[in-house]
Amino acid sequence: MASPKKNQSKGFFAAMSSGLSMFGNAMHRSVNGLLGYEGVEVINPEGGKEDAEEEAQRGRWKQEERESHWKMMHKYIGSDVTSMVTLPVLIFEPMTMLQKMAELMEYSYLLDQADECEDPYLQLVYAASWAISVYYAYQRTWKPFNPILGETYEMVNHGGISFISEQVSHHPPMSAGHAENEHFTYDVTSKLKTKFLGNSLDVYPVGRTRVMLKRDGVVLDLVPPPTKVNNLIFGRTWVDSPGEMIMTNLTTGDKVVLYFQPCGWFGAGRYEVDGYVYNAAEEPKILMTGKWNESMSYQPCDMEGEPLQGTELKEVWHVADAPENDKFQYTYFAHKINSFDTAPKKLLASDSRLRPDRFALEKGDLSKAGAEKSSLEERQRAEKRTREAKGDQFTPRWFDLTDEVTATPWGDLEIYHYNGKYNEHRATVDSSDSINEVDITSIEFNPWQYADDST
Repeated sequence: MASPKKNQSKGFFAAMSSGLSMFGNAMHRSVNGLLGYEGVEVINPEGGKEDAEEEAQRGRWKQEERESHWKMMHKYIGSDVTSMVTLPVLIFEPMTMLQKMAELMEYSYLLDQADECEDPYLQLVYAASWAISVYYAYQRTWKPFNPILGETYEMVNHGGISFISEQVSHHPPMSAGHAENEHFTYDVTSKLKTKFLGNSLDVYPVGRTRVMLKRDGVVLDLVPPPTKVNNLIFGRTWVDSPGEMIMTNLTTGDKVVLYFQPCGWFGAGRYEVDGYVYNAAEEPKILMTGKWNESMSYQPCDMEGEPLQGTELKEVWHVADAPENDKFQYTYFAHKINSFDTAPKKLLASDSRLRPDRFALEKGDLSKAGAEKSSLEERQRAEKRTREAKGDQFTPRWFDLTDEVTATPWGDLEIYHYNGKYNEHRATVDSSDSINEVDITSIEFNPWQYADDST
Protein backbone atom coordinates (compact mmCIF):
# COMPACT_ATOMS: atom_id res chain seq x y z
CA MET A 1 0.00 0.00 0.00
CA ALA A 2 1.38 3.41 -0.95
CA SER A 3 1.42 5.83 1.92
CA PRO A 4 2.70 9.31 2.72
CA LYS A 5 5.42 7.78 4.86
CA LYS A 6 6.69 5.74 1.91
CA ASN A 7 6.67 8.67 -0.52
CA GLN A 8 8.78 11.23 1.31
CA SER A 9 10.89 11.81 -1.82
CA LYS A 10 7.82 12.78 -3.84
CA GLY A 11 6.99 16.44 -4.33
CA PHE A 12 3.45 16.78 -2.96
CA PHE A 13 4.03 15.06 0.38
CA ALA A 14 7.75 15.83 0.72
CA ALA A 15 7.06 18.12 3.66
CA MET A 16 5.06 15.50 5.52
CA SER A 17 8.03 13.69 7.01
CA SER A 18 8.68 16.55 9.41
CA GLY A 19 5.32 15.95 11.03
CA LEU A 20 5.87 12.23 11.53
CA SER A 21 8.44 12.69 14.28
CA MET A 22 7.61 11.26 17.66
CA PHE A 23 4.98 13.14 19.66
CA GLY A 24 7.62 13.81 22.29
CA ASN A 25 9.37 16.20 19.90
CA ALA A 26 6.98 18.94 20.98
CA MET A 27 8.94 21.22 23.27
CA HIS A 28 8.57 19.84 26.77
CA ARG A 29 10.29 20.24 30.08
CA SER A 30 10.03 18.46 33.35
CA VAL A 31 9.00 20.63 36.28
CA ASN A 32 10.38 18.01 38.65
CA GLY A 33 12.86 19.73 40.95
CA LEU A 34 11.60 23.18 40.04
CA LEU A 35 8.15 22.92 41.53
CA GLY A 36 8.60 19.78 43.56
CA TYR A 37 6.21 17.52 41.62
CA GLU A 38 7.62 14.13 40.70
CA GLY A 39 7.33 13.00 37.08
CA VAL A 40 5.37 15.97 35.77
CA GLU A 41 6.07 17.29 32.27
CA VAL A 42 4.79 20.50 30.73
CA ILE A 43 4.46 20.35 26.94
CA ASN A 44 4.27 23.63 25.03
CA PRO A 45 2.71 23.08 21.58
CA GLU A 46 4.24 26.34 20.38
CA GLY A 47 7.73 25.28 21.45
CA GLY A 48 8.19 28.46 23.45
CA LYS A 49 11.46 29.25 25.15
CA GLU A 50 10.03 30.03 28.56
CA ASP A 51 11.54 28.00 31.37
CA ALA A 52 9.54 25.13 32.81
CA GLU A 53 8.37 27.01 35.88
CA GLU A 54 7.03 29.97 33.88
CA GLU A 55 5.20 27.72 31.42
CA ALA A 56 3.79 25.60 34.22
CA GLN A 57 2.16 28.63 35.83
CA ARG A 58 -0.01 29.25 32.76
CA GLY A 59 -3.45 27.84 32.15
CA ARG A 60 -6.79 28.00 33.94
CA TRP A 61 -5.58 27.03 37.42
CA LYS A 62 -4.47 29.24 40.28
CA GLN A 63 -1.37 28.06 42.14
CA GLU A 64 -3.33 26.79 45.16
CA GLU A 65 -5.76 24.97 42.85
CA ARG A 66 -2.89 23.25 41.02
CA GLU A 67 -1.48 22.02 44.30
CA SER A 68 -4.80 20.69 45.63
CA HIS A 69 -5.71 18.95 42.36
CA TRP A 70 -2.24 17.43 42.08
CA LYS A 71 -2.52 16.02 45.60
CA MET A 72 -5.89 14.53 44.68
CA MET A 73 -4.89 13.13 41.28
CA HIS A 74 -1.27 11.95 41.50
CA LYS A 75 -2.26 8.63 43.10
CA TYR A 76 -4.21 7.75 39.96
CA ILE A 77 -1.20 7.91 37.63
CA GLY A 78 -1.31 4.92 35.26
CA SER A 79 -5.04 4.32 35.88
CA ASP A 80 -8.15 4.49 33.73
CA VAL A 81 -9.98 7.47 35.22
CA THR A 82 -13.02 7.41 32.95
CA SER A 83 -15.44 7.00 35.85
CA MET A 84 -13.44 6.16 38.97
CA VAL A 85 -12.50 9.68 40.01
CA THR A 86 -14.80 12.35 41.43
CA LEU A 87 -13.62 15.50 39.67
CA PRO A 88 -14.35 19.14 40.56
CA VAL A 89 -17.10 20.73 38.48
CA LEU A 90 -14.68 23.56 37.70
CA ILE A 91 -13.09 21.50 34.91
CA PHE A 92 -16.41 20.52 33.28
CA GLU A 93 -18.24 21.99 30.32
CA PRO A 94 -22.08 22.15 30.40
CA MET A 95 -22.50 19.16 28.11
CA THR A 96 -22.55 15.38 28.56
CA MET A 97 -20.77 12.69 26.59
CA LEU A 98 -24.11 11.81 24.96
CA GLN A 99 -24.39 15.35 23.61
CA LYS A 100 -20.76 15.32 22.51
CA MET A 101 -21.56 12.23 20.41
CA ALA A 102 -24.12 14.34 18.56
CA GLU A 103 -21.48 16.93 17.61
CA LEU A 104 -20.40 14.56 14.85
CA MET A 105 -23.63 15.51 13.09
CA GLU A 106 -22.69 19.19 12.56
CA TYR A 107 -21.46 18.61 9.02
CA SER A 108 -23.84 15.76 8.23
CA TYR A 109 -24.37 17.27 4.77
CA LEU A 110 -21.07 15.59 3.85
CA LEU A 111 -22.70 12.19 4.39
CA ASP A 112 -25.65 13.36 2.29
CA GLN A 113 -23.17 14.20 -0.48
CA ALA A 114 -21.44 10.84 -0.05
CA ASP A 115 -24.76 9.07 -0.51
CA GLU A 116 -25.51 11.06 -3.66
CA CYS A 117 -22.03 10.54 -5.13
CA GLU A 118 -21.63 7.83 -7.78
CA ASP A 119 -17.80 7.77 -7.63
CA PRO A 120 -16.89 5.24 -4.89
CA TYR A 121 -13.56 6.94 -4.15
CA LEU A 122 -14.99 10.45 -3.97
CA GLN A 123 -17.69 8.96 -1.76
CA LEU A 124 -14.96 8.10 0.75
CA VAL A 125 -13.54 11.63 0.48
CA TYR A 126 -16.86 13.08 1.60
CA ALA A 127 -17.36 10.51 4.36
CA ALA A 128 -13.79 10.82 5.71
CA SER A 129 -14.05 14.62 5.71
CA TRP A 130 -17.22 14.25 7.79
CA ALA A 131 -15.29 12.10 10.28
CA ILE A 132 -12.47 14.67 10.49
CA SER A 133 -14.78 17.67 10.86
CA VAL A 134 -15.65 16.96 14.50
CA TYR A 135 -12.04 17.32 15.67
CA TYR A 136 -12.34 21.10 15.64
CA ALA A 137 -14.95 20.71 18.40
CA TYR A 138 -12.97 17.95 20.12
CA GLN A 139 -10.03 20.29 20.80
CA ARG A 140 -11.99 21.83 23.67
CA THR A 141 -10.16 21.22 26.91
CA TRP A 142 -13.19 21.04 29.21
CA LYS A 143 -14.46 17.66 30.35
CA PRO A 144 -18.05 16.67 29.50
CA PHE A 145 -20.21 15.17 32.26
CA ASN A 146 -20.36 11.39 32.47
CA PRO A 147 -23.97 10.37 31.71
CA ILE A 148 -26.14 8.76 34.37
CA LEU A 149 -27.17 5.19 33.58
CA GLY A 150 -30.30 5.39 31.45
CA GLU A 151 -29.70 9.02 30.49
CA THR A 152 -30.52 9.95 26.89
CA TYR A 153 -30.06 12.75 24.40
CA GLU A 154 -32.41 13.49 21.52
CA MET A 155 -31.83 15.85 18.61
CA VAL A 156 -34.02 16.96 15.70
CA ASN A 157 -34.25 20.08 13.51
CA HIS A 158 -30.82 19.64 11.96
CA GLY A 159 -30.28 18.28 8.45
CA GLY A 160 -33.44 16.22 8.61
CA ILE A 161 -31.76 14.02 11.22
CA SER A 162 -33.34 12.12 14.08
CA PHE A 163 -30.65 11.42 16.71
CA ILE A 164 -30.89 9.37 19.91
CA SER A 165 -28.13 8.32 22.30
CA GLU A 166 -28.35 6.44 25.59
CA GLN A 167 -26.03 5.51 28.44
CA VAL A 168 -26.30 1.74 28.31
CA SER A 169 -23.75 0.77 30.97
CA HIS A 170 -22.23 2.42 34.02
CA HIS A 171 -19.33 0.07 34.79
CA PRO A 172 -17.69 0.17 32.33
CA PRO A 173 -19.14 3.46 31.04
CA MET A 174 -20.69 2.75 27.64
CA SER A 175 -22.91 4.78 25.35
CA ALA A 176 -24.78 3.90 22.19
CA GLY A 177 -26.09 6.22 19.52
CA HIS A 178 -28.19 6.15 16.38
CA ALA A 179 -28.93 8.82 13.79
CA GLU A 180 -30.63 8.77 10.44
CA ASN A 181 -32.11 10.88 7.71
CA GLU A 182 -33.12 10.13 4.12
CA HIS A 183 -29.49 9.59 3.07
CA PHE A 184 -27.78 7.62 5.83
CA THR A 185 -27.95 5.79 9.13
CA TYR A 186 -25.27 6.16 11.77
CA ASP A 187 -24.67 3.70 14.62
CA VAL A 188 -22.06 3.79 17.34
CA THR A 189 -21.17 1.85 20.46
CA SER A 190 -18.63 3.77 22.55
CA LYS A 191 -16.56 2.72 25.54
CA LEU A 192 -13.82 5.29 26.09
CA LYS A 193 -10.69 4.07 27.83
CA THR A 194 -8.22 6.45 29.45
CA LYS A 195 -4.77 6.41 31.01
CA PHE A 196 -3.83 9.19 33.40
CA LEU A 197 -0.15 10.08 33.14
CA GLY A 198 0.21 12.86 35.68
CA ASN A 199 -0.08 16.06 33.69
CA SER A 200 -1.59 14.41 30.61
CA LEU A 201 -4.32 11.97 29.71
CA ASP A 202 -4.36 9.41 26.91
CA VAL A 203 -7.86 8.76 25.55
CA TYR A 204 -8.45 5.57 23.55
CA PRO A 205 -11.65 5.54 21.47
CA VAL A 206 -12.72 1.97 22.12
CA GLY A 207 -15.83 1.79 20.00
CA ARG A 208 -17.42 0.86 16.71
CA THR A 209 -18.78 3.44 14.31
CA ARG A 210 -20.78 2.37 11.26
CA VAL A 211 -22.43 4.48 8.57
CA MET A 212 -24.79 3.03 5.99
CA LEU A 213 -25.42 5.07 2.85
CA LYS A 214 -28.99 4.35 1.86
CA ARG A 215 -28.92 4.73 -1.92
CA ASP A 216 -26.64 1.74 -2.56
CA GLY A 217 -26.56 0.18 0.91
CA VAL A 218 -22.83 0.87 1.27
CA VAL A 219 -21.54 0.28 4.83
CA LEU A 220 -18.58 2.31 6.12
CA ASP A 221 -16.55 1.43 9.22
CA LEU A 222 -14.54 4.09 11.07
CA VAL A 223 -11.50 3.61 13.34
CA PRO A 224 -10.33 6.99 14.73
CA PRO A 225 -6.91 7.78 16.23
CA PRO A 226 -6.31 8.08 19.98
CA THR A 227 -6.24 11.50 21.63
CA LYS A 228 -3.81 13.02 24.11
CA VAL A 229 -4.78 15.84 26.47
CA ASN A 230 -1.67 17.72 27.57
CA ASN A 231 -1.04 19.98 30.56
CA LEU A 232 -4.09 18.98 32.58
CA ILE A 233 -2.92 20.71 35.74
CA PHE A 234 0.28 22.59 34.92
CA GLY A 235 0.53 24.81 31.85
CA ARG A 236 -1.94 25.59 29.04
CA THR A 237 -4.16 22.59 28.36
CA TRP A 238 -4.23 21.49 24.72
CA VAL A 239 -5.32 18.46 22.70
CA ASP A 240 -3.65 16.43 19.96
CA SER A 241 -4.73 13.26 18.12
CA PRO A 242 -1.59 11.76 16.56
CA GLY A 243 -2.05 8.56 14.58
CA GLU A 244 -4.12 6.92 11.86
CA MET A 245 -7.75 7.29 11.00
CA ILE A 246 -9.05 4.46 8.81
CA MET A 247 -12.42 4.39 7.11
CA THR A 248 -13.23 1.19 5.25
CA ASN A 249 -15.99 0.52 2.75
CA LEU A 250 -17.04 -2.92 4.01
CA THR A 251 -19.07 -3.44 0.83
CA THR A 252 -16.26 -2.93 -1.71
CA GLY A 253 -13.01 -3.15 0.29
CA ASP A 254 -11.98 0.42 -0.65
CA LYS A 255 -10.59 2.49 2.20
CA VAL A 256 -9.14 5.83 3.18
CA VAL A 257 -6.12 6.02 5.48
CA LEU A 258 -5.35 9.44 6.97
CA TYR A 259 -2.41 10.37 9.18
CA PHE A 260 -3.00 12.92 11.92
CA GLN A 261 0.45 14.43 12.27
CA PRO A 262 1.81 14.73 15.82
CA CYS A 263 2.85 18.13 17.09
CA GLY A 264 6.57 18.54 16.46
CA TRP A 265 9.19 21.09 17.44
CA PHE A 266 7.78 24.62 17.71
CA GLY A 267 4.33 23.40 16.73
CA ALA A 268 5.37 21.92 13.37
CA GLY A 269 2.76 19.54 11.96
CA ARG A 270 0.10 20.41 14.49
CA TYR A 271 -3.45 19.99 13.07
CA GLU A 272 -2.15 18.52 9.79
CA VAL A 273 -3.93 15.53 8.20
CA ASP A 274 -2.71 13.77 5.06
CA GLY A 275 -3.43 10.48 3.35
CA TYR A 276 -5.02 8.60 0.49
CA VAL A 277 -8.13 6.87 -0.68
CA TYR A 278 -7.22 3.36 -1.83
CA ASN A 279 -9.10 0.84 -3.93
CA ALA A 280 -9.57 -2.76 -2.78
CA ALA A 281 -6.20 -3.65 -4.37
CA GLU A 282 -4.56 -1.04 -2.08
CA GLU A 283 -3.71 1.28 -4.96
CA PRO A 284 -3.94 5.04 -4.23
CA LYS A 285 -6.71 6.81 -6.15
CA ILE A 286 -7.19 10.17 -4.43
CA LEU A 287 -4.92 12.11 -2.10
CA MET A 288 -6.34 14.11 0.79
CA THR A 289 -4.67 16.89 2.74
CA GLY A 290 -5.60 19.65 5.14
CA LYS A 291 -5.86 20.63 8.78
CA TRP A 292 -8.50 19.23 11.11
CA ASN A 293 -9.11 22.66 12.59
CA GLU A 294 -9.53 24.41 9.21
CA SER A 295 -10.36 22.46 6.04
CA MET A 296 -9.79 19.35 3.94
CA SER A 297 -9.06 19.12 0.22
CA TYR A 298 -8.58 16.32 -2.29
CA GLN A 299 -7.00 15.63 -5.70
CA PRO A 300 -6.89 12.56 -7.97
CA CYS A 301 -3.47 10.87 -7.91
CA ASP A 302 -1.43 8.31 -9.85
CA MET A 303 -0.16 4.93 -8.71
CA GLU A 304 2.77 6.64 -6.97
CA GLY A 305 0.47 8.87 -4.99
CA GLU A 306 1.36 12.00 -6.99
CA PRO A 307 -1.30 14.43 -8.24
CA LEU A 308 -2.54 13.66 -11.75
CA GLN A 309 -1.55 16.22 -14.33
CA GLY A 310 -4.42 18.45 -15.36
CA THR A 311 -6.16 18.13 -12.01
CA GLU A 312 -6.26 20.57 -9.14
CA LEU A 313 -6.69 20.46 -5.39
CA LYS A 314 -10.34 20.99 -4.42
CA GLU A 315 -11.67 21.89 -1.00
CA VAL A 316 -14.34 19.51 0.28
CA TRP A 317 -14.90 20.83 3.80
CA HIS A 318 -14.21 24.08 5.63
CA VAL A 319 -14.83 24.72 9.32
CA ALA A 320 -17.76 26.99 10.08
CA ASP A 321 -17.34 30.31 11.85
CA ALA A 322 -17.25 30.05 15.64
CA PRO A 323 -18.12 32.55 18.39
CA GLU A 324 -15.21 34.69 19.55
CA ASN A 325 -14.00 34.41 23.14
CA ASP A 326 -16.60 31.80 24.02
CA LYS A 327 -16.16 30.71 27.64
CA PHE A 328 -16.22 27.02 26.80
CA GLN A 329 -14.79 27.30 23.26
CA TYR A 330 -18.18 26.25 21.92
CA THR A 331 -19.10 26.34 18.27
CA TYR A 332 -22.49 27.68 17.22
CA PHE A 333 -23.57 24.07 16.73
CA ALA A 334 -22.50 23.15 20.28
CA HIS A 335 -24.77 25.89 21.59
CA LYS A 336 -27.51 24.53 19.33
CA ILE A 337 -27.04 21.05 20.81
CA ASN A 338 -27.45 22.44 24.32
CA SER A 339 -30.53 24.46 23.44
CA PHE A 340 -34.12 23.30 23.30
CA ASP A 341 -34.32 24.41 19.67
CA THR A 342 -33.10 20.95 18.70
CA ALA A 343 -35.36 19.15 21.17
CA PRO A 344 -38.35 17.17 19.87
CA LYS A 345 -41.91 17.43 21.13
CA LYS A 346 -42.45 15.69 24.44
CA LEU A 347 -38.78 15.52 25.32
CA LEU A 348 -37.79 12.44 27.32
CA ALA A 349 -37.33 13.20 31.02
CA SER A 350 -33.99 11.39 30.78
CA ASP A 351 -32.54 13.96 28.36
CA SER A 352 -29.13 15.50 29.12
CA ARG A 353 -30.43 19.03 28.62
CA LEU A 354 -32.50 18.61 31.80
CA ARG A 355 -29.61 17.69 34.09
CA PRO A 356 -29.63 20.24 36.92
CA ASP A 357 -25.82 20.18 37.28
CA ARG A 358 -25.31 20.82 33.56
CA PHE A 359 -27.91 23.58 33.54
CA ALA A 360 -26.42 25.28 36.63
CA LEU A 361 -22.93 25.20 35.12
CA GLU A 362 -24.27 26.69 31.89
CA LYS A 363 -25.69 29.55 33.96
CA GLY A 364 -22.35 30.02 35.74
CA ASP A 365 -23.44 28.78 39.18
CA LEU A 366 -20.49 26.53 40.08
CA SER A 367 -21.62 25.95 43.66
CA LYS A 368 -25.04 24.71 42.63
CA ALA A 369 -23.57 22.68 39.77
CA GLY A 370 -21.24 20.87 42.17
CA ALA A 371 -24.02 20.15 44.65
CA GLU A 372 -26.38 18.90 41.93
CA LYS A 373 -23.64 16.70 40.45
CA SER A 374 -22.99 15.09 43.84
CA SER A 375 -26.74 14.60 44.37
CA LEU A 376 -27.16 12.87 41.00
CA GLU A 377 -24.20 10.59 41.62
CA GLU A 378 -25.51 9.63 45.07
CA ARG A 379 -28.97 8.90 43.68
CA GLN A 380 -27.41 6.73 40.98
CA ARG A 381 -25.64 4.71 43.67
CA ALA A 382 -28.89 4.42 45.64
CA GLU A 383 -30.79 3.27 42.55
CA LYS A 384 -28.12 0.63 41.96
CA ARG A 385 -28.41 -0.66 45.52
CA THR A 386 -32.21 -0.87 45.18
CA ARG A 387 -31.95 -2.65 41.85
CA GLU A 388 -29.45 -5.18 43.20
CA ALA A 389 -31.55 -5.81 46.32
CA LYS A 390 -34.50 -6.69 44.08
CA GLY A 391 -32.33 -8.84 41.83
CA ASP A 392 -33.15 -6.62 38.87
CA GLN A 393 -30.82 -5.87 36.00
CA PHE A 394 -30.77 -2.59 34.10
CA THR A 395 -32.00 -2.88 30.52
CA PRO A 396 -31.49 -0.03 28.05
CA ARG A 397 -34.65 1.28 26.45
CA TRP A 398 -33.52 2.07 22.90
CA PHE A 399 -30.59 -0.29 22.37
CA ASP A 400 -30.16 -4.06 22.82
CA LEU A 401 -26.97 -5.81 23.87
CA THR A 402 -25.99 -8.32 21.19
CA ASP A 403 -23.80 -11.42 21.34
CA GLU A 404 -21.32 -9.70 19.04
CA VAL A 405 -17.90 -8.78 20.41
CA THR A 406 -15.59 -6.88 18.09
CA ALA A 407 -11.86 -6.31 18.40
CA THR A 408 -10.51 -2.75 18.42
CA PRO A 409 -6.88 -1.56 18.61
CA TRP A 410 -7.45 -0.86 22.31
CA GLY A 411 -9.46 -3.87 23.45
CA ASP A 412 -12.60 -5.91 22.77
CA LEU A 413 -15.98 -4.23 22.63
CA GLU A 414 -19.48 -5.55 23.28
CA ILE A 415 -21.86 -4.23 20.63
CA TYR A 416 -25.24 -2.62 21.30
CA HIS A 417 -27.76 -2.56 18.45
CA TYR A 418 -30.41 0.07 17.88
CA ASN A 419 -33.76 -1.70 18.33
CA GLY A 420 -35.99 0.71 16.41
CA LYS A 421 -38.27 1.46 19.36
CA TYR A 422 -37.32 5.12 19.40
CA ASN A 423 -38.68 5.54 15.86
CA GLU A 424 -41.96 4.02 17.03
CA HIS A 425 -42.01 6.29 20.09
CA ARG A 426 -41.40 9.42 18.03
CA ALA A 427 -43.98 8.44 15.42
CA THR A 428 -46.58 8.06 18.17
CA VAL A 429 -45.67 11.35 19.83
CA ASP A 430 -45.44 13.33 16.60
CA SER A 431 -48.83 12.09 15.42
CA SER A 432 -50.53 12.92 18.69
CA ASP A 433 -52.80 15.97 18.82
CA SER A 434 -52.75 16.09 22.60
CA ILE A 435 -49.22 17.23 23.35
CA ASN A 436 -49.19 19.00 26.70
CA GLU A 437 -48.14 22.64 26.47
CA VAL A 438 -45.55 22.75 29.25
CA ASP A 439 -42.40 24.70 29.90
CA ILE A 440 -39.84 22.17 28.72
CA THR A 441 -37.24 23.51 31.14
CA SER A 442 -39.53 22.65 34.06
CA ILE A 443 -39.42 18.91 33.34
CA GLU A 444 -37.58 17.13 36.14
CA PHE A 445 -34.56 15.16 35.01
CA ASN A 446 -35.23 11.47 35.56
CA PRO A 447 -33.12 8.86 33.76
CA TRP A 448 -34.54 6.09 35.92
CA GLN A 449 -37.96 5.96 34.32
CA TYR A 450 -39.02 4.57 30.97
CA ALA A 451 -39.41 6.90 28.03
CA ASP A 452 -43.17 6.56 27.80
CA ASP A 453 -43.45 7.84 31.36
CA SER A 454 -41.99 11.22 30.34
CA THR A 455 -43.94 14.43 30.57
